Amino acid sequence: MKIGELAAKAAMAPSAIRFYEQSGLLPPAVRSANGYRVYSEATLERLRVIQLAQNLGFPLDMIRSVFASKQGFPKDELLGKMDDRLQEIDQAMVILRSQREDLRALRTTLSESWAAGECLSVDDLASGLSGKPERASKATRAKAR
Repeated sequence: MKIGELAAKAAMAPSAIRFYEQSGLLPPAVRSANGYRVYSEATLERLRVIQLAQNLGFPLDMIRSVFASKQGFPKDELLGKMDDRLQEIDQAMVILRSQREDLRALRTTLSESWAAGECLSVDDLASGLSGKPERASKATRAKAR
């Protein structure tokens, strides 16, 4: 099949297919007598694997390394890479949960202080965030005296 047909079946732009081919994710296409690239069903299947892996957050370098393996898809290595990706996702979720809590707390603080006619400094706002060290502002230190 020609690149346009492959692109339609894979639901991607022909330029993406050319990029994957140039970057070593796809084997070079066979050229017909008129110079057109000709692709097989195996190329379509490989594109679907690439799309699946990218949708799961795997970087192209990792996908390329799996394809480059002389053993095909080494099962243990593939499972290990999946475990690594799961750990990355878990770490990202911890960070995002913390940011979400901080953002909610900041929103509440701002809403309440503005309703009371107060204006808080950045130091006042940052001191209440879980990921930031507490630093008292001049106003806070003055109140403490």
